[in-house]
This record gives sequence, C-alpha cells and structure tokens, in this order.
Amino acid sequence: MVPCRVCKNTETTKFLSLGNTPLANSFLRPDQLDKPQACYPLDVVFCSQCGLVQLGHAVSPEVMFRDYIYVSSTSDTMTAHFSAYAEEIVAQFVSSPNDLVLEIGSNDGCLLRAFRKDQVRAVGIEPAANIAERANAAGIKTFNDFFCTRSAREIKEREGAAQIIIGNNVLAHIADLHDTVAGLQALLAKDGIAIFEVPYLIDLLQKDEFDTIYHEHVSYFAIRPLQRLFDLWGLQIFDVKRVPVHGGSVRVYVQRVGASRSVLPSVEILLSVEKTNRLGSLETYSAFAVRVEKMKQELTGLLRSLKTSGARIAGYGAPAKGNTLLNHFQIGSDLIEFIVDRSPYKHGMYTPGSHIPVTPVEMLLKEQPDYVLLLAWNFADEVIAQQREYLKRGGHFIVPIPQPKVIGEKSRAIEVVDVQP
Repeated sequence: MVPCRVCKNTETTKFLSLGNTPLANSFLRPDQLDKPQACYPLDVVFCSQCGLVQLGHAVSPEVMFRDYIYVSSTSDTMTAHFSAYAEEIVAQFVSSPNDLVLEIGSNDGCLLRAFRKDQVRAVGIEPAANIAERANAAGIKTFNDFFCTRSAREIKEREGAAQIIIGNNVLAHIADLHDTVAGLQALLAKDGIAIFEVPYLIDLLQKDEFDTIYHEHVSYFAIRPLQRLFDLWGLQIFDVKRVPVHGGSVRVYVQRVGASRSVLPSVEILLSVEKTNRLGSLETYSAFAVRVEKMKQELTGLLRSLKTSGARIAGYGAPAKGNTLLNHFQIGSDLIEFIVDRSPYKHGMYTPGSHIPVTPVEMLLKEQPDYVLLLAWNFADEVIAQQREYLKRGGHFIVPIPQPKVIGEKSRAIEVVDVQP
C-alpha cells in the first residue's frame, strides 16, 4: 500500500477491493482481443489521520494519460456546465484582459473555448498528446505536458503568472499532490486564485457511486484532507460550492494565506456536514463496501432474468465508470450485445476486460434492443431527452446507480419502476 498522498501516513486501511482490472480507458482494437491485457489492483483505502480516501496502488500516469480517448465536448451537459462556469469566473475574478487563466488537464479545450467570447487570455496544459493536438488545431493554446513544479515554472517564464488556475475533475487523477500544489505556488499570481472541481466523497457514499472508482481516479476528496493539503503549502480554501455534475462534485476556491479575500462560512458548513456524515469513521466505508456487493447481486440478477426471458440488452455510454461496473459485476458480451457512445474515438473498439463492442449512437434505433443499460448514468436526463424515439418504440433504459431502475414510456409519461430481482 502507498502512503497517504496528503499526510504521508503509512497505516491506511483497505475497505474495498474491486479486483485486478484493466485500465478503464484502455479500449481494445479487434486485433487485440486475443492478447492478454494488463490488469492492476483496484483497492481503496482510508487514512484515519487526515481523512483521505485513495487507491492503495498507483499506475504510472505516463501509462494512463499520454494517449487518451476521453473528450469533454462530446457531452452537451458538460459543454453547458463549462459555459456557465466560465461566465461565473469572468464575472467574479477576471479584472483585466491581460489576466492569465490556465486550466490544468484542459482536454480538448471545452472550458477554455467558453472564455473566448469575453476575450480572456486562456491557455491549457494537457498530458495526452492526441487531445492536446486537437485543442491546438482548434486554436486553443495548449501545452502538452503534465502539470508539476517544473512545467509550472516553464509556463510562468513564457506566459507570466496566472491570475486564475483551474482544475476540473483533474486533481483526483494526480498521484503526487504535493508536486502539483508546489506548482500552484510557483505559477499563481500574488492575489490569484485556484479553483478545483472534484467529485465529492459525500455524494459517492450517499449515492453508492462505486463505479467512479477506477485507476485514473487516485483520490476521492472531502474538504478536510484538501484543507490539510493546501495548509501545508501556505494556501487556504476560502470558498466551496457543491455542484451536481458527475454525480455530485464540489468546487473548491483556493488563495495564498494572507490574500485579500475572507474565508466564507461555506467552508466551515461543509466541514460540519462531513463530520455529521461520519467521514472520519472507518465504519462508514465498510458499510459502503457491503452496499456495493448488494448492488452487484441486484443488477446482475435483473440482467440475467431479462436475458433468460429472451430480451435483447445493449448499453449506452462507454465511460470509464462503466468499465468499473462491467468488470466488477462480471457483465460481458453474454449479457450486453453492444454499447453505443457519442465519442468517435471509441467506435469500432471493445471495452477493456468485458470485450463488448462500442458503436455509434445510431445503432440504438437501428437495432432497437429491448433494454439499454445506462452506463453513463450521470447524463441520464440528457440521454433520455435525446433518445425519446427509442422509448416511443417500446425500449427501456436501466439506470444502475444507486439501485437498478427501469425507465420506459407509457404514452407521454416516463415510468420509473424499482426492481427487486
């Protein structure tokens, strides 16, 4: 087991094991299906000293991120989220056209594009060469590198200090948190701010979102361990906001200690909520592990029952979280015929471990399966709105999290039925 990535405690406690699994975004070409695929332990541990929940084993970021297939802009929900997010940042924190906004893990520039209409000087840093190339080709200045102390200093030499540094759903991906925060110190302007949006541990636990656990997500954050991390580097959290994206996230606003902004009551309020939800108790995480196994029995029981009755089942969305669910629940092509996804990077590929073919979304109406397992459940509203025709033709969606629910259409009404196989 690795030491705690925040406080370096070496006596963390494992509470959940999802087995040895392939990397969640390591999709396979047809010619790779007969070859062994690298698998890594997916164990989750708890640090009683600072409260961090993290993976017990880390895979090299060079292996996970240098060639990447997740693209932010394929989701209408994320595009709208980033547009509103950029408007808020410009209104509250950008005081001059010369202010530099830097995004860590900027992907294809989906967020950075939203700053264009306000003519804000925005650049990104993205480790995946293929995604960074795509962003640069679209006119979004993007450095192809990992964010660390070294790259932060290099960017400062070229672009100057950053007034705003943003990290969306990226801090959880970073194994060396201290090097990243040292990079913030090196690059951030004197009165600048950093804003990190991360999946929130409370939501993961309350909604049983176990499938958001995969090798790329090294840490699962609450405010308490983040506060400890930033304090060690002379930074402070001055505001927090809960946001619904990705099944429930928290947006954390950070500044240098002694900067001009007052620490808002929101910080203490969320710390109190975390205490009420017993995030400092190992029993909380042990109970979560028990619920995960119950979910496995319920969902696999439902799918097998449907298959035995002659139903055809497909999947919608091939996100990383979906591969955690498929592999841990041992759901393969014997149950799911194919998966549709909007990302062209995944078309013609097969899911890691479970070997289910991924096709364009148009296959859904062409094949009209009886049931569709909604692996991208965090975009359920968007998907259902886009696929009304599939429902009108008699199809059904199965939402797996936090317990299986079947969504079908009777006339114009959506019917949601709890399933207890």
